[in-house]
Amino acid sequence: MQTDSSAVPPNHDHRKQEPEITLRPFDLSDVGAFMTWASDPRVTRFQRRGPCTSEEDARRYLTDHVLPHPWYRAICVDGSPVGSINAKPGQGEERFKASIAYRLAYQHWGRGIATAALRAAVSSLLEEWPHLERLEAIAEVENPASQRVLEKAGFLREGPLRKYVMLRGKSRDVVMYSLLATGPKLR
Repeated sequence: MQTDSSAVPPNHDHRKQEPEITLRPFDLSDVGAFMTWASDPRVTRFQRRGPCTSEEDARRYLTDHVLPHPWYRAICVDGSPVGSINAKPGQGEERFKASIAYRLAYQHWGRGIATAALRAAVSSLLEEWPHLERLEAIAEVENPASQRVLEKAGFLREGPLRKYVMLRGKSRDVVMYSLLATGPKLR
């Protein structure tokens, strides 16, 4: 009897294994990975800050802004940083809400990673900050991909805000999204 050595073992799954998406705090050793997306104009197009121009620029940004931030996480795929997500808590009477923002290396766009990371961030934030009632995010009108990420993660579109943010010296229109802590469970 001849056997086919290329036969698939009985317990082998033909489906492509899904990557593991996790969030973790940044450290300075992430500067190289951070440069992957922070220096890419496609990624920074809708951000207030332009692309990092050097590793020193990225290291300074990590040291001065990311590391001391109350909630700034690396989006990791199978343990490697491929993006970032952060939440800014409201102050004083606005303490019941926080704004959330994310960015992802271009080569990982369109794979559901941003949506999975956003869902994980929402779960963590609602657990870590039990006083939160509302999470909000804005997406530029010209960025429908980010709007889809927010909607797939369970955020509701509230509507456009005209000339709401300054982006490199120019006022821009955005769409406001929100997710309430008392709202439907994340999908």
